[in-house]
Amino acid sequence: MKTEPVLDTEAIVSKRLESLFTCQEARPEALTDIELARLTPFQRALLATDGTVTRFIETYTLSPVEITLLHQEEQTLPDGHIWLELSCSGEVVFREVLLQTPAAAGQSQRIHAYAVSEIVPHRLPKYLWDGVTSGKQGLGRLLLTSRLETRRELLWWGVEQGVNLPDVIKPLESESFLSRTYRIVADGIPLMLITEKFPLKVDLNWRRHCSE
Repeated sequence: MKTEPVLDTEAIVSKRLESLFTCQEARPEALTDIELARLTPFQRALLATDGTVTRFIETYTLSPVEITLLHQEEQTLPDGHIWLELSCSGEVVFREVLLQTPAAAGQSQRIHAYAVSEIVPHRLPKYLWDGVTSGKQGLGRLLLTSRLETRRELLWWGVEQGVNLPDVIKPLESESFLSRTYRIVADGIPLMLITEKFPLKVDLNWRRHCSE
């Protein structure tokens, strides 16, 4: 009797995930591997999504997500930037935001992500740049409403420990974050480099709270 081969589903999924991230070999040394089976379906979907993260989180959790601008400033690069394809003395905007669900009756505030972006201002249309400087919306929603034709190029992912975090999320210092980095590209030119960090422990605590 012929038996069907046993499929290694995790290996298959891992292979597919590898194909999504184009520069995994170039990821920072601080990032380490993790077995995909140890992640929740929600976390695996966060890694692979190429749409608006805020919308995805709201749809999955059925909770509104607030974008809190922590810091935003223009900087001049002393050296070139390979991922933004900038030479030395290039101008970028460094931006830090927090994605969180506000506190509600019977449920505490939940932090979904801490995101760090490097944006090339002179490559953005004025209406999009005006939205960035206002600091009232997340970049995903701004790009969506701008109808600018862009694509996300996923570069690398891994797990890292929280270090040098903003004061508002200092309690998560040294906790584990699921991290991914990607570029927003339009007409073959990178507009911004974004790193999103999702706290693993917070997600597990929230799942436990919902099941009680």
